[in-house]
Amino acid sequence: MSQQQSTPRPRWCGDGVTASAQAATNRSNRLYVPAGSTATDTFDLLITPESAGWGYSSLRVVTLAAGDWTEFETGPDEMIVLPLTGGVDVSIGDTTFALAGRESVFAAVTDTAYLPINSSVRLTSRAGGTIALPGARADRSLPFRFQPAAQVDVSLRGSGSSTRQVNNFGMGSGLECVNLLATEVLTPASNWSSYPPHKHDENNGTETELEEVYYYRFASAAPAEQTAARAAKAVGYQRVYGTADRPIELLEEVTDGDTVLIPHGWHGPSIASPSHHMYYLNVMAGPGAERAWGISDDPNHGWVRDTWADQPTDPRLPFYTAPAAD
Repeated sequence: MSQQQSTPRPRWCGDGVTASAQAATNRSNRLYVPAGSTATDTFDLLITPESAGWGYSSLRVVTLAAGDWTEFETGPDEMIVLPLTGGVDVSIGDTTFALAGRESVFAAVTDTAYLPINSSVRLTSRAGGTIALPGARADRSLPFRFQPAAQVDVSLRGSGSSTRQVNNFGMGSGLECVNLLATEVLTPASNWSSYPPHKHDENNGTETELEEVYYYRFASAAPAEQTAARAAKAVGYQRVYGTADRPIELLEEVTDGDTVLIPHGWHGPSIASPSHHMYYLNVMAGPGAERAWGISDDPNHGWVRDTWADQPTDPRLPFYTAPAAD
């Protein structure tokens, strides 16, 4: 990551106030973004650095009907095109990449494409689909390029009831970006994810300062014949809490299409209810000179990692693996 200009840290209402006062004001500060609450004529979800009150991370989600298309400008943000359902053709100028996509986030890993800053982009979906656009402010341009699903690292993290699947399409060996870090996490019903609670809000040699977006989707875990149960509202939970110097407080019930913004503080667990499998898309970026995911565990809970070696991974995972390369 190239050296960034210093960006003033936004003063969240959690800075210098009590945790109880913070809890009463989280909703007005939009740490919790209910599905549809930021919809525009183009986007189902629109989170920008300006709307979030921070400096770097962004997320857009757009749904296209069969044969439909949309155009937009990336402006100062680099982005990744990530089909959530369906496929999409991505065009910049005379270059088009066809992303085959997938039936759902619980069915397969997907092709992706990198979008440089200051680009005019056209998305076209022949059969219809929903597409996420995780993004980050960047100060330079990388090439417009395609990443096949076969190149995405799919791995398991944790063990026992803390096992989850990670699709690193925009981290690790995934797409190179200037500032953007992005990954998908799939958590089976009843499991705890994003655990132990951790934070990344300081550049201190262990952590890298990163704002983070959690965007949620769910799939019923009920048997196919339980039609009413499969149609029931999805439920999961997200916990965020701060330090003594920078308190923040959120314990939120989340459902399909909801988003949680994490400007700082410990976050975790993300809890999948027994009725539904949970998916979340993580989008991270920050002011550090190095593009890296450096974290600190909450010292009261970090010991849990030491118990994983004696537990089997959840046999329900992985939901899928990356396809074989051609």
